[in-house]
Amino acid sequence: MPQKTGLGRGLSALIPGNDGAAVEQGGVNMVEVERILPNPRQPRGSMDPAELEELTASVREHGVLQPLIVTPSDADGKYVLIAGERRLQAARLAGLTRVPVVVRPASDQQRLELAIIENIQRTDLSPLEEAEAYRQLAVDFNLSHEEIAARVGKSRVAVTNTLRLLKLPDSVKNALIERRISEGHARALLALSSAAAQTAALRTILSQELNVRQTEDLVRKLSGEKPASRPKPAPAPELTALEERLRSSLGTKVSLRAGRKGGVITIHYYSDEELNALLERLLRD
Repeated sequence: MPQKTGLGRGLSALIPGNDGAAVEQGGVNMVEVERILPNPRQPRGSMDPAELEELTASVREHGVLQPLIVTPSDADGKYVLIAGERRLQAARLAGLTRVPVVVRPASDQQRLELAIIENIQRTDLSPLEEAEAYRQLAVDFNLSHEEIAARVGKSRVAVTNTLRLLKLPDSVKNALIERRISEGHARALLALSSAAAQTAALRTILSQELNVRQTEDLVRKLSGEKPASRPKPAPAPELTALEERLRSSLGTKVSLRAGRKGGVITIHYYSDEELNALLERLLRD
């Protein structure tokens, strides 16, 4: 599989063991937990309690197996966390006083980019957390959607579509955060022109437990669009072959439609003379 471009590849170089290479002697240091400050640009707003408890149990038994990535802080003797927030929290809960770290220089922008990449690679960010992180890169650091995409290893369309989630009303955002709807539902609601329409559609989605496909149909209906027609299934090959045999024998178009029990044969004719010829053929003793 080809390596991703941008900082998506850089993160693998920052985290020892990610690319299968051995950690260089002296590359990993043990640092007191109290000297590690949280990343102010950390895009993740919450952690799953069950997952954190499971990780804490593993850290308590085996220690922190993968070093955290930190950068020197302006405060003397302190470090700012770049990657490894869950491991740091688990280490604190497990009662560890020191954790393994790799120290790397990083600007404020790089701290945000690397934190986004780590979380995306581990699927730790919710859609709205990811959108807010992209917004920070766009607004605070004046990056275009293409530049963001290159840095985090995503397509420009994916970045743009994720950012659009921030335009949703709070009612829809809360439903997405609480996992009462999926990102697919939220994206479908973006097609509605007003917050009031999106909120009304949300109530229908929740009350009727609509899936994403049904939500898209609902949005088209509310927008005045005709719902997309479902393609008809292709006829069974044996029915097609039988139609051809009947057409060849009777000399006219014949259609077969199978049902659950039996079916319908339709024989077409295009003149009275052709009808009489067909009758003679079908009623022949």
